[in-house]
Amino acid sequence: MNNLIASAKKFTRNKNMITIIGVVIILILLYVGYSTQINRAVEPIQIPVATQTIQPRTEITDDMVQIIDMPNVSLSDNVIRTRSQIVGKYSNVNSVIPEGSMFYTDTVIDADELPDAAFAKVKSGEVVYNFPVDMESTYGNSIFPGNKIDIYMKVGDGQDEKIMIGKLIENIEVLAVKDSSGRAVFEDTSESRSPSMMIFGLKTDLYLLLKKASYMSSLGVELYPVPHGGTVDTEGATQVSTQQLVDYIDAHSVNIPIVDDATNDPLLPKVTETGGDKNTVTITYPEGCGSTYTCTYVKDGGKSQAVTNKTVQNVVYTGDGTLVATVQEADGTAHSITVNIPLSNSTNVES
Repeated sequence: MNNLIASAKKFTRNKNMITIIGVVIILILLYVGYSTQINRAVEPIQIPVATQTIQPRTEITDDMVQIIDMPNVSLSDNVIRTRSQIVGKYSNVNSVIPEGSMFYTDTVIDADELPDAAFAKVKSGEVVYNFPVDMESTYGNSIFPGNKIDIYMKVGDGQDEKIMIGKLIENIEVLAVKDSSGRAVFEDTSESRSPSMMIFGLKTDLYLLLKKASYMSSLGVELYPVPHGGTVDTEGATQVSTQQLVDYIDAHSVNIPIVDDATNDPLLPKVTETGGDKNTVTITYPEGCGSTYTCTYVKDGGKSQAVTNKTVQNVVYTGDGTLVATVQEADGTAHSITVNIPLSNSTNVES
């Protein structure tokens, strides 16, 4: 027994031996820990994947999903791991799920979450317009959502009435191009769809103007889109200004005053006419121009003029014209009114 104790004491005094044993223990612990982590990372986990390419807005059925084994290390946190979270739901509007792909939380949504992307992009104060098109008027289906277009107008048949061509509205952003069934033309990569309607948003006054023109086909009026900044062939026709086209539309239609909630908007500028030798128009803004709000006005489509530190702004006209007055909140919300001058011939329109 004494020999055993003596041997133990001798062993503990041997620092080299203690160091070696310590290093061996540490290496064993590191190996065990590393092996455990590796085994856990490569341990196969069953996850659902797509058995076929799934197009946007498609209901996911049971036959579109199969279960396979995948290493745990290859899975991110947003991978859906159970079939029940997928079947009966829909692929998102902007997502094509390829064959063999995993399902992710941002590509699979419930039916009641399906938005119409076009309507979601319509700006505040705009009205959705459905403009009829075909393969020819979209330049072989070459106008895509997000592109900017101008709307041109042709008047006359070339016989009883001379042909006039001009730009009616410009710089419109296309929100969607759909076929005759209301399906987005470019969202499905597996089939060819023919364009039937082009959707975009317009301010109320421009919406009414374009809608009036669309009802004048009996007068030889044709409307067609042109990529913004492009040119049109006007050979054999008289090129006219936008105002001339607007005058033509107004002369062949009846303006009915619009009754809306504009008068109940406390931030909407008020426009009044004072008369006199010169046609002086007074804009009344709410308190806070230049500090709380950004207040501006535009005369006859010219440069925007800022109004600060006052609530009343006079604008002088020597003839007919247009006026747009706007109050913009800090978050970008705009309260705008468009009027024709003189006011006796205009309808105030919230835009």
